[in-house]
Amino acid sequence: MTADDPKGFDLAHLLAERGGERYDLHARHLNHQLPRMLRTIGFDKVYERAEGAYFWDADGQDYLDMLAGFGVMGVGRHHPVVRKALHDVLDAQLADLTRFDCPPLPGLLAEKLLAHAPHLDRVFFGNSGTEAVETALKFARYATGRPRILYCEHAFHGLTAGSLSVNGEEGFRDGFAPLLPDTAIPLGDLGRLERELERGDVAGFVVEPVQGKGVHEAPPGFLRAAQELLHRHKALLIADEVQTGIGRTGDFFAYRHERDVEPDLVCVAKALSGGYVPVGATLGKDWIFKKVYSSMDRVLVHSASFGSNAQAMAAGLAVLAVMEEGRLVENARTTGDLLRSRLAALVDRYELLHEVRGRGLMVGIEFGRPRSLALRSRWTMLQAARKGLFAQMVVVPLLRRHRILTQVSGDHLEVIKLIPPLIIGEPEVDRFVKAFTAVMDDAHNGGGLMWDFGRTLVKQAVGSR
Repeated sequence: MTADDPKGFDLAHLLAERGGERYDLHARHLNHQLPRMLRTIGFDKVYERAEGAYFWDADGQDYLDMLAGFGVMGVGRHHPVVRKALHDVLDAQLADLTRFDCPPLPGLLAEKLLAHAPHLDRVFFGNSGTEAVETALKFARYATGRPRILYCEHAFHGLTAGSLSVNGEEGFRDGFAPLLPDTAIPLGDLGRLERELERGDVAGFVVEPVQGKGVHEAPPGFLRAAQELLHRHKALLIADEVQTGIGRTGDFFAYRHERDVEPDLVCVAKALSGGYVPVGATLGKDWIFKKVYSSMDRVLVHSASFGSNAQAMAAGLAVLAVMEEGRLVENARTTGDLLRSRLAALVDRYELLHEVRGRGLMVGIEFGRPRSLALRSRWTMLQAARKGLFAQMVVVPLLRRHRILTQVSGDHLEVIKLIPPLIIGEPEVDRFVKAFTAVMDDAHNGGGLMWDFGRTLVKQAVGSR
């Protein structure tokens, strides 16, 4: 094999020869609990290909994707514009990552992103959402000279050590202490925020405008009031838009749903990648960046080896072009309104269905304790074993019977979260609502298969204690 002879590696042949070992390979060499979990709930599917908002299996059956790779596939899978951009950048054979030049693509992508946040001035590019948050935490601490970051209970900002310190879910934090000296407050609690700020050691407050865990939106007026408090106490507002940004909630950034909110730092990632090349970005004010990079001696004080690589930048530029040309922000708003309204109309019909909430194409469906005795006894059985099992009971038949992929919104939550590709329309809404209605009919009519699976989940939950 030579550099000009690539025949020594054949990806198609490798996948054809060993693709069938996928679950065994994971069990032996990667996270061994993943294949175990997938087999337990019947999610151990084999998908052959994907396009747009759909997967297909070997039998040619389609599956509707209402998960979008946890929000990564904002423009759908294998979008032709993004694919072409990546082919083009590879074919260009650019002198990438020399580390001692200023290539055009990062500047062009930064310019495009900042056009959607005109009060911000500069961008740092990393490789993921958690890196974008880590960057914001470092910049806030350095710019203010203070150590402490405030965050919200039940927040999710990433799983690396710094972002884990501002993760509001104890299940992710357990066993990884000591973490950074940060403090959680309830989402929407301005009094608690002010009391913490009065201690004088707070660098900033990081917040998701709509929390991914449970799909809880910041109360009206909270972000603006929080911003005023923070600035009065010389601290920064950090908006984590890793999941909510790039059009997800029906505006380019979710913080823009509230007037006069102008965060000092904004974190984005996920959909910016086009689903191909990992990319994260931290947008910020000029004075913050100039304080961090205060001299030539500090030119690399914060950097990323693969940050600003040409493939990621090309993917990001292509995604923004697709968003604009396809009017996907508007589609997220109108299609999300349609989906939520259709689902909300079912709340009075099903006593197990408690609430439908969210913005744009970020939708939470919450289940709650039913009124009738028969359903209440079954609900109580599940809750006694582990909170969140009923939501899992809904997710499983949506996939196995109706070929729709969804997720439970978080551990111990009776909430399903829908974050489909922003390209879906009325046909996908119709398909989901029809399937969801059938599953809820089954649950309320005492459908044997569904509640039998519930008993299986109970045994699994009890056995894992």
